[in-house]
Amino acid sequence: MAWVGDAACQDSDTDLFFPVGPEGPGRLQAERAKAVCRTCTVRRQCADWAINTAQQYGIWGGMDEVELDVARRRASRSRHTASQFRAIAVRLTEEWSPPQHE
Repeated sequence: MAWVGDAACQDSDTDLFFPVGPEGPGRLQAERAKAVCRTCTVRRQCADWAINTAQQYGIWGGMDEVELDVARRRASRSRHTASQFRAIAVRLTEEWSPPQHE
């Protein structure tokens, strides 16, 4: 996690990134946290880390808990699809034999 040292939030109060709820004051808090994330040069790395480590709470990479859940499900489908594709490719490679020329 070398990227953490470059994070725009490193000098911020960590409570900012863990809103009290999805509505009212929590929504405003989340928007303030996301504003910090929008200035961050390692936003992508932060989001990837949160998705890969299944962070369930807080603002990570400019995404709230609902957005992270959606991203996590998409990533899971992509990994599943990619692994299925690799399995098919391996099977086809194993079954394929070059044409015989006479």
